[in-house]
Amino acid sequence: MEAVRSHQRIVCAREVQNSIADSVKQLIEDKIEFFGLRGAFKVTDTEIVYPANDSLFVFKGLRKHTVSTVKSMEGFTRLWMEEAHSISQKSLDVAIPTFRVPGSEVWASWNPETEKDPVEKLFREGEDDDNFVCIEANYWDNPWFADPLKSDMERDKRRDPDKYAHVWCGQYARSSEARVFSNWKVEEFETPDDATFYFGADWGFSIDPTVLIRVHLKGRTLFVDREAYKVGCPIDRTPDLFDKIDPDKPGMARNWTIRADSARPETIDYMRRHGYPKITKSIKGAGSVMDGIEFLKSQDIVVHPRCEKTINELSMYSWKTDPLTNEVIPVLEDKDNHVIDALRYALEGVRRQPAAPVFGTYGNYA
Repeated sequence: MEAVRSHQRIVCAREVQNSIADSVKQLIEDKIEFFGLRGAFKVTDTEIVYPANDSLFVFKGLRKHTVSTVKSMEGFTRLWMEEAHSISQKSLDVAIPTFRVPGSEVWASWNPETEKDPVEKLFREGEDDDNFVCIEANYWDNPWFADPLKSDMERDKRRDPDKYAHVWCGQYARSSEARVFSNWKVEEFETPDDATFYFGADWGFSIDPTVLIRVHLKGRTLFVDREAYKVGCPIDRTPDLFDKIDPDKPGMARNWTIRADSARPETIDYMRRHGYPKITKSIKGAGSVMDGIEFLKSQDIVVHPRCEKTINELSMYSWKTDPLTNEVIPVLEDKDNHVIDALRYALEGVRRQPAAPVFGTYGNYA
C-alpha cells in the first residue's frame, strides 16, 4: 500500500533469480487483487507499475550484479530482500550502499538458518542502532494463520521438535545435539481430581512474560497441564493472571504453594498481600540452574496441547554452539527460558528432598 500512498521505486530481490517465476511478483499481484486494486495497476511480464504516481516494482537476482551493473538500481527508494538468509555478504556489500536516496529503506524478510547468515549478523549487530528495526514474527502473531498450515505445524510440534523450532518458530537450524530437552512429548490427558500440584512462577518485565505453570507427577512422569503467560503484565494485574490458570476452577492457585523467582521480592510481597499468601521464593543457589535442568531431563515430560508456550520453549531451549567450530558447548542459551525457569522453581522442593535412608547390617556381631 505504500506504493499507492506515495511514489516509490521498489527492487524486490533474491540472491538467485533465474526467472521471474522465482521472484515475489506473483505474491504482489495476489495482494493487489486482495485489496481490489487490479484495475489501478499495470502488470507486465517483468514489472508492476502504479500509473497514478508512477510507483514501480522490479525484480532482481542479486548474485548476477556487480558494482557496475547494480548502478541500474540507483534512484530506487526501497530494496526488499526476500529469503534474505541466503543473501551473500558480497551481495549485501554491493546492494545496500546503492540505496542512497533520502528516505530510502532496505527491508529483509527471512527465516534464519544460522548465526552466521550475513543478514542475521547485519541486523543483530545493528539492534542498538536507531537506523535498524528487527521484528521477530512467528505463526502465533499471524491472525490469518490458516487451518491447513496449523495442522502441519501441530504435526511437526508432536513429531519433530527441531523442525518445529526452525520452520515454525524461526529458530536457528540446529542439530538435535544442541537441544536441551528430548525427553518430552505433546499429548492430551486428563488431570486426576486428587492430583498434587506443583506451581512455579517467573516474573516478567516490559518485554518479558510473567509465567505461572502447573504440573503434577506420577512416578517418573511429569505432566504439564496448565500455564498462564502474559508479556508486559503489570504487577497489579498479576493476581488476575494467576487466577485464570485453570478456567474451570478460577482462583484455585491461591490455595497451593507457588515457588517464584526470588529476584523480585517486592512482587512476591505484593502477591502475598493480594490473595496469594502461600507464594514463596525459590532457593536458587550455586549450580541451581543446571541442577534444575538435569532434574527435568531425568523425567518423562508430557505436555498438554493447550500449553503452547511450554511447548515452544521445550522446542527452542538450546545449548550454545561455538561460532568458530559450530560444536555444541555446555553453556545454556539465556533465552526462551521463562517457562523453563518456572518449571525449575515448581519442582525445587521435590528435587531437594533428601534421599530415603537405607537400613541394613554391617559387620558380624556375636
